[in-house]
Amino acid sequence: MADELDVEGMIQRFRDRAKAVRNRTLPPVGGPERQQFIAQAQNDFQDYAMIGDATGAIEDGVLVLRIDLRPPEPPA
Repeated sequence: MADELDVEGMIQRFRDRAKAVRNRTLPPVGGPERQQFIAQAQNDFQDYAMIGDATGAIEDGVLVLRIDLRPPEPPA
């Protein structure tokens, strides 16, 4: 399977999903359901964006995703 996996393609699909979640319109619901929808959309975006920012490789048959969680360096 590792020979068939397009790691960069997979990461790009996660970038696309993050963009789709960010641009998703809110359904016509109110109250607690609306808040649940918003919270789920925020979680979905975070998950997809993190994987979309990853660098990926297959090492010894294992898919390795590296995600830098350090805060950005302040401008010099």
